[in-house]
Amino acid sequence: MSFSPDEFVLPRPGGAPRSSQKPIPGPAEAAFTETFGTLLPPAKFLNTTNGKAAYYELLPSLPGGNSDTVSRVLFIHGVQTPALGMLPLARALQTSFPHAHLVLVDLWGHGLSDTPIIPHDAGLFHQLLDALLDRLDWPSAHLVGFSFGGATTAGYVALRPSRVQSFTLVAPAGLFRSSDFSAEQQGHLRGDDEVAARKWILDFLEGGELVVPTDWKQRVERGEVVAEAVREWQMREHPGHVASVIAIVRDGGVMDTHAEFLKAAGTGIPSLAVLGELDEVCSERQLNEQGFANVAVIPQVGHGVVRERVPEVAALVSNFWTKLGKASTS
Repeated sequence: MSFSPDEFVLPRPGGAPRSSQKPIPGPAEAAFTETFGTLLPPAKFLNTTNGKAAYYELLPSLPGGNSDTVSRVLFIHGVQTPALGMLPLARALQTSFPHAHLVLVDLWGHGLSDTPIIPHDAGLFHQLLDALLDRLDWPSAHLVGFSFGGATTAGYVALRPSRVQSFTLVAPAGLFRSSDFSAEQQGHLRGDDEVAARKWILDFLEGGELVVPTDWKQRVERGEVVAEAVREWQMREHPGHVASVIAIVRDGGVMDTHAEFLKAAGTGIPSLAVLGELDEVCSERQLNEQGFANVAVIPQVGHGVVRERVPEVAALVSNFWTKLGKASTS
């Protein structure tokens, strides 16, 4: 496909239909492992009508378990940082739940997954979750979603409650109101000036220019996940990544999804929300207003809570899951 990644813009919902185009392929797994090692299990690939998506399985380390224990868990990452960003939390939970089968997925335009050349609305990502659960032969699962993955999770719960046993939202996006942005910023969301919009959206997500720590290679060699380095690698190596990021912020459910959160809470499916005290993306009050009562706040940390405070997040999720098991046997 001949195009400039820096200028490419994905179709918008409701726009004039385009002729069918092949997706923009994600990078090769070897290119990723050469840079970041083999922290993740070998990738498996799901072929869908929209493109090819990568996922990673952490298989049970102990056989057995029973129907009352948490046995099937799907982790859904946020915008920009792919499945690797959820790995530290998944590994921590694997220690406490050795019978569980844990799966992480690269959402469209992230990690090794393709960028479909179609609108990146919430439904595109819900279809991916449906297809992955079908591939795994999981009638239902426990979902853990971070940031945009939290918004995607809430929307999926509202849409497919029968496929969700419980859900955990870690610093979920989705409760921004687009009306709170300035007229200029709303113009960026519409795409009035694509060059300016791209810069503003990327700066908005990063809180400024992306700065990769100078010691990132040494940290990766120690087995750390350096999210800034992963994001920079994707921008350089995945030709569809930035277009997917821009499209997700505009159309994927990063904002104005209050109705979906309210509906998800109303299903009565057991849920937990974990927030950082300093997070500007989501607050306890906002979640309470949408009907979520089981909200834990970790002090002195912001939106990066899922990676910066792994032991505390894992302890909260572990306690939530353990209570689910006890409730099912009482």
